[in-house]
Amino acid sequence: MRRAGIFFRVLIPLFFFAPLLPLSAQNYPFPAVSTEGTMDIPTPQPDPVIPFIDLTVRNPESGQEVAFSVQLLLLVTVLSLAPSIIILMTSFLRISIVLDFIKRALSLQQVPPNQVILGISLFLTIFIMWPTFQTIYDSSFKPLADGEISAEAAYREAEGPLRLFMYRQMQSNPGNIRLFMAMRGLDKPDTLADVPTYVLIPAFILNELTVAFKIGILLFIPFIVIDMVVASALMSMGMIMLPPVMISMPFKLILFILVDGWGLLTDQLVRSFI
Repeated sequence: MRRAGIFFRVLIPLFFFAPLLPLSAQNYPFPAVSTEGTMDIPTPQPDPVIPFIDLTVRNPESGQEVAFSVQLLLLVTVLSLAPSIIILMTSFLRISIVLDFIKRALSLQQVPPNQVILGISLFLTIFIMWPTFQTIYDSSFKPLADGEISAEAAYREAEGPLRLFMYRQMQSNPGNIRLFMAMRGLDKPDTLADVPTYVLIPAFILNELTVAFKIGILLFIPFIVIDMVVASALMSMGMIMLPPVMISMPFKLILFILVDGWGLLTDQLVRSFI
């Protein structure tokens, strides 16, 4: 009986599944989309090529090569100082200081972050300085790229619009220019051409700091009044241990939003440079 049971277990599956088994490889060809097999060894992929950069330092053979090396060093120096030039010789300095003042006046610690303030200052600087940058591009960079002028001429053409922008911001208060001219032992200037660039830049920086601090003082006044009112109310109610800043900050934000503070501040900042 056991052998009969084993026989039926083997025979029944073969009886049912035998028609499904392939009879021969010739009756079932490969699909049309299949590829033919091969016994060839595939060609290995070449190793990735990494370029070799060689910096050769040798003695100059002529005065022209010496001048070119000096110009290259000066160009690298200017590129490394480009952030400082953008910060100190444009409207970036005044805008960033004013935005930091308004953040402190509102008693805000982390909002908006410093990166956001610097980003706003950068794009407002581009907006304000765009006519100056466009003049520099048309009169300096484009002719230099086309080979129409030399590098020295391009530098002079790029320096002119920036000098004019800085000088216009100090026309109402030229005291800083006279201060640096006197410290340098130079005569009192009559026109912009009489002011050297190394005198104009520090005078412009001091002027921007002065104007930014004046705007900051005006921004602080209404918020100081709110702090004083809140502090007096808390003291009259006997809440001495409660920080007044915690209560006054929501009122400052409400006032700032109701008067459209960001719009007014941006409008006045832009108008201060026109």
